[in-house]
Amino acid sequence: MSGGKREGAGRKPAHPLLKKEMIGLKLHLVELYHGKEPVVKSFDIWEKFGYKDHDGFKKVVNRNKIAFDSVGFPALESGKPIKGTKGGRPEINFIFNERQYFMLVLLVKNTPESIELKMRIESEFFRMRNMLAKLASTRSSEEWQNLRKDGKAVYLQKTDVIKQFVDYATAQGSKSASMYYTNLAQMENKALFLIEQKYQNVREVLNIKQLMQVATADQIIEKALGDGIKQELPYKEIYALAKDRVIQFSEILGKSLVIEMLETPRLSHDV
Repeated sequence: MSGGKREGAGRKPAHPLLKKEMIGLKLHLVELYHGKEPVVKSFDIWEKFGYKDHDGFKKVVNRNKIAFDSVGFPALESGKPIKGTKGGRPEINFIFNERQYFMLVLLVKNTPESIELKMRIESEFFRMRNMLAKLASTRSSEEWQNLRKDGKAVYLQKTDVIKQFVDYATAQGSKSASMYYTNLAQMENKALFLIEQKYQNVREVLNIKQLMQVATADQIIEKALGDGIKQELPYKEIYALAKDRVIQFSEILGKSLVIEMLETPRLSHDV
């Protein structure tokens, strides 16, 4: 056996949820709409409810508008055209909150497969409610609030250095250096966390441990940018230096899920 370091040795194992790409499933069907309300979308469920196409499923909803009067008609969302369809027309999604979803359950087909899916989604709504309650409790704690306050101070220090870096990159000829504010934030979040929902500000939903980690990563980025500027490196190399250091930090800790569910749903090839 070679004396060289085995690839991946010393690193924490990948989070089990990373295996979802191998299974080909959307792990959580219930998601936060605009980071606030748990919802499920028609495009994610129509096929398993036994309908031949998305339009056929939506007709069931449209035919029963009166039934939705007591809970409100589902919101609409315009998405990308379905791959392979002609004309490139945007796909319209129905967005069901929990009450609207339970009305939907009364209207759609009952098959062994659809019943299993209905139970899964009901469990996911339950998990999401618990998750939001847990988050609210965490955010109300003095420890979380103090960490968030301290983290904002560290972040402001980092943005001062990023401004210096943006000016530095512009002087070296970059035409879109201002994008580094966004690029660095996205790089940091991608390196540290598994993010399955869309949030207006992901730091507002981090737990205490994650807030500590992201504050350290902010300092790592600040130091890397400062080091690169002092060494007069090309701006692209400075960004790569910051990225490499954050990834190294993340490999030591292992990625964590935002927001960690109270339990992981059973994975099935059938649902």
